[in-house]
Amino acid sequence: MWTYIVPFLRRNISLAVALGGCLGVGAEVLKVGLFAQSMETPLVYSAEVESIIHPVSADFMIQVLEQADASVADLVVFTLRTPGGLVASTRLINARIIAARTPVVVFVGPSGARASSAGFLLTIAADVAAMAPGTHIGAAHPVSGDGQKMDETMAKKAVSDVAAYARSLASQRGRNVSLSEEAVTKSRSFTEKEAFSATPPLIDVIATDVDDLLDQLNGREIRRFDGETVVLRTDRATVKTVTMNWRQRVLSAIAHPQIAYLLFSLGTLGLTIELWNPGGIVPGVVGGVCLLLAALAFQILPVNYIGLMLMVLGLGLFVLELQVPGFGLLATGGIVSLTFGSLILFDSPIPELRVGLGLILPVTLALGAICFFLARLALHSQKREAVTGSAGMIGEAGHAITRIIPGQNGQVHTHGEIWTATADEMVEERDTICVVGVKGLTLTVRRTGSQSNDGHVAQGGL
Repeated sequence: MWTYIVPFLRRNISLAVALGGCLGVGAEVLKVGLFAQSMETPLVYSAEVESIIHPVSADFMIQVLEQADASVADLVVFTLRTPGGLVASTRLINARIIAARTPVVVFVGPSGARASSAGFLLTIAADVAAMAPGTHIGAAHPVSGDGQKMDETMAKKAVSDVAAYARSLASQRGRNVSLSEEAVTKSRSFTEKEAFSATPPLIDVIATDVDDLLDQLNGREIRRFDGETVVLRTDRATVKTVTMNWRQRVLSAIAHPQIAYLLFSLGTLGLTIELWNPGGIVPGVVGGVCLLLAALAFQILPVNYIGLMLMVLGLGLFVLELQVPGFGLLATGGIVSLTFGSLILFDSPIPELRVGLGLILPVTLALGAICFFLARLALHSQKREAVTGSAGMIGEAGHAITRIIPGQNGQVHTHGEIWTATADEMVEERDTICVVGVKGLTLTVRRTGSQSNDGHVAQGGL
């Protein structure tokens, strides 16, 4: 019960005092009681962020901060591992970190991890910046969000803007301003020892893990962004781990470049099959859903639209190969276009934001093989003789039910049915015939042999 009442009363001291007065409890006694209760078990929120910094990860981090503030937690620890991300999402997270009631720690860990680009800006914006041994931060030079190369003027503006943002964060947090600027303007990176030994330092603590971090922070006085000083309490703290909900996990997975590439490829393949065989429904529905999910990911990732157009061209050539068989030439052009488009689809200096040949070649070759297979089926179907309609009647065998005199109609039995027929020669009853022409519902036949012995069967065919 106290788990819910105490945090609420701590956030509403005036209400607590009024409630205490109604119950005959003095204000000072009530305040001391609430303070003693809160001192018993410090509450620390812990969350891991291992992804590109985009709207989904921003939503998760802001959600954690809001939960910590609502529970009057003593500290929030974000264990960060990221290659970078979007500047807009980074600014949104930092704004919430600065406004948070709960002190925030950004811990780059475990050993071997990094927080580059956007991760660097998140680290220096935190109340406490910490790193594990063997980690590094930095390389915050801005790049175009759509994968296109910026002209010189725009590039200078972008670098100047982000550099000023880094300087303001470092200055307000008391961290090394010049190194923060160099991380942006010169793409410098720093190990945990370089960041900690700088004067003034870029980070505050080097810790092996979260437990070691909490031990080092217990009793430490920190200065918040607004100048207020706070003494951290982390001794024997209750650590509440927060993870992404299912919606955030799904969206975060979709925003991965390789997943987005696969979704786009599967979507176009599904629509190609639907166009080749209309009415399949399932390929069209699955393809449409995959393309919509890929479009969602493309809004987050640095997409090079020239690469996207090359991929669309390649897939268009595949469709043309199915509709107008070009003996493999169109499909070959589609494979080449699709391969080059895939290589430059995500144009980013960050390896994690690109799709490698290890995925591009299998997907491209698989799409090409499927297209060749479908095109071969289409070509064979065009060469096959017709089996339905008027053309399908040509060459059908049967026998005459009545005598057929040239210039007059008679009746024949063929294709399991009785038809009106004409002939250019005399055809006797029960003679075997072959269909040589169709005009409306009248067949043109010719005699092919002697009389059939099953004429009585034909007489009762209908």
